[in-house]
Amino acid sequence: MIRQYELVERVKAYDPDADEALLNRAYVYSMKAHGSQTRASGDPYFSHPLEVAGILTGMKLDSATIATALLHDVVEDTRAEISEIEALFGKKVAELVDGVTKLSRIEMQADDSRQAENFRKFVLAMSHDIRVLLVKLADRLHNMRTLHFIRDPKKRRRIALETLEIYAPLAERIGIRGMKDELEELAFREIEPEAYETVSARLAFLRKEAGTLVEDVSAEIRETLAAEGIEAEVQGREKHPYSIWKKMEAAHIPFEQISDVVAFRIIVDDIPTCYRALGIVHGKWPMVPGRFKDYISTPKRNGYQSIHTTVIGPRKTRIEVQIRTREMHEVAELGVAAHWQYKQQADAVEGSRYRWLRGLLEILENADNPEEFLEHTKLEMFNDQVFCFSPKGELISLPRGSTPVDFAYAVHTEIGNQCVGAKVNGRLVPLRHQLHNGDQVEILISRGQTPSPRWESFVVTGKARSAIRRHVRQRQREEYLSLGRSILERAFAAEDVDFSDRAIEAALGKLKRAHVEDVLVDVGRGELDSGDVLRACFPGITLKADAKGLPPVKRDWSGDWDKAQLRGEAIPISGLTPGMAVHLADCCHPLPGDRIVGIISRGAGVMIHTIDCEALAAYSETPEIWLDVAWQLGEGDDEFFAGRLQLVVANEMGALASIASTVAKHGGNISNLKITERDREFYTMLVDVEVRGVKHLTDIVTALRATRVVSSAERLRG
Repeated sequence: MIRQYELVERVKAYDPDADEALLNRAYVYSMKAHGSQTRASGDPYFSHPLEVAGILTGMKLDSATIATALLHDVVEDTRAEISEIEALFGKKVAELVDGVTKLSRIEMQADDSRQAENFRKFVLAMSHDIRVLLVKLADRLHNMRTLHFIRDPKKRRRIALETLEIYAPLAERIGIRGMKDELEELAFREIEPEAYETVSARLAFLRKEAGTLVEDVSAEIRETLAAEGIEAEVQGREKHPYSIWKKMEAAHIPFEQISDVVAFRIIVDDIPTCYRALGIVHGKWPMVPGRFKDYISTPKRNGYQSIHTTVIGPRKTRIEVQIRTREMHEVAELGVAAHWQYKQQADAVEGSRYRWLRGLLEILENADNPEEFLEHTKLEMFNDQVFCFSPKGELISLPRGSTPVDFAYAVHTEIGNQCVGAKVNGRLVPLRHQLHNGDQVEILISRGQTPSPRWESFVVTGKARSAIRRHVRQRQREEYLSLGRSILERAFAAEDVDFSDRAIEAALGKLKRAHVEDVLVDVGRGELDSGDVLRACFPGITLKADAKGLPPVKRDWSGDWDKAQLRGEAIPISGLTPGMAVHLADCCHPLPGDRIVGIISRGAGVMIHTIDCEALAAYSETPEIWLDVAWQLGEGDDEFFAGRLQLVVANEMGALASIASTVAKHGGNISNLKITERDREFYTMLVDVEVRGVKHLTDIVTALRATRVVSSAERLRG
């Protein structure tokens, strides 16, 4: 365990002006606060924050960050309060400690929700000061190093998966490659122990077989460059087991076919020398086509810069070569920590430099729930990238597979919302067109445009998807609000009582809703019955519908024939075998008046289809399971059945209310509604209507076709 004076000496070695008093106070306070607490390993708990601080001294971070590392668990695991931290260590350290606190105080039932809520709080804190992320990553790294002490295998796996899905990509995004590699390695060992052992064993065998290959190739590269007047540091490194396994999985190839297991770095003084070195390497050894990437002219989103190429090098071995300056090498190894310099009066604004972090904040604002935020965030962090240009020459980095819609949202959310078309390299392309490296993208916008729900099926970025979902939710809410108001106005009028928002507001407590709008939306969505609203608003009211007794909707009959008769549930179909379950097929929605046939399905009873149902073709070679059946409804029968319609409706305010009104006027009831397609002018929907039979449904279709907002209405057979 690091001693107090050793920690202070480590910090002062790279920062002579470090606040020694702050570090000493934080050390003593944390040690006393954690007291006799122990970790799963049996070590004193205080050893954990001390190790986290030690990791961060290796990254040469400032005194406030080291103090935060020492204190990062005291609020979560002891009786300490943030107010006490602020009083003793200052506002900045208190803010950092609060940002790093792992467990949210919001009580969440599901593990995923809790994890997502923690991540939301985490990203918000990061946006103000990225040191929060650096401490959190060091915290996670030490926890992963001691993961094997946790006895519960399910808990170990959950922590490892969380590390692989969230923390390793975050480390990569801010460029801390060493930490990212170790996090992946430790998680990989826990999640795929057999794969880890196999790849590690293959690497050990290869290392033994290669002998002095790495040293020999490094020396030859160094000598080749020196002969051309370039002094360079050359490093050879073996790829990590996880990166090799990931490549094997992605390309579906065995270990033997991974040819660039060893990579070499050439580190020079300046950028012009990088390109000179590249020319010398390519002149000496043949380049492998398609394996050249220039991240100096087009850096990665995390600031990473280097030239990557693969050549057939010495001993006819395929090797990867990375060429960079010393400054680029420091950034590649330590990322944002490499150029982290805080003056006494400096503001913590480093997080604002990262476009991807601003993107996560926009996802945070748009996400409807914690799980959705986590889904979009994983989406945002895992994808590879392509580089595209705006007409003004601005470089936009996007995940591979992105479309012009993703590009539009990357520029600005409003640009995405108003996107109507795109030109790529001067040529009009569909919005689902996939972008490639170097494309110049021009977004065409219209102020009247709104996001289409169909966009969600092809966009790639989490930012675009969350913005589209947010807009769709808003539009759906507006539609349900209008429909709910229309339904309640008719219901109140039918009972000869006045409809008003004030009447509903008085009943909000009984309805368990916060606002009048919530009641109207839930009625429109079908989650709240108009009768329940009336009873809540007018206690003791006897509804006319209750007195009349509306007929039930019949969809399924099952069980014994005699019992069904005794319950008054006579099955209105002749030709059935008593005792068998009977179902109306969802593929054709048969109604009284249709010619029908029964199909005996093992374990499911009899399925009733219309005689022209396309699904019957599957049973053409098994006539023994066909039953000759027919509808058998008497004169006084008043039973309802579900028929399905496909409507093309004008995209205008009140359209849904007009449809609901038309159906209700003709004695039908909408039981289900789904919008399948939407554009600026029209949207297509599937509507399930409860009717007495074919004639009743035909009357409703005729009435809908005469309605101004309905472009077409057809009965759907599936």
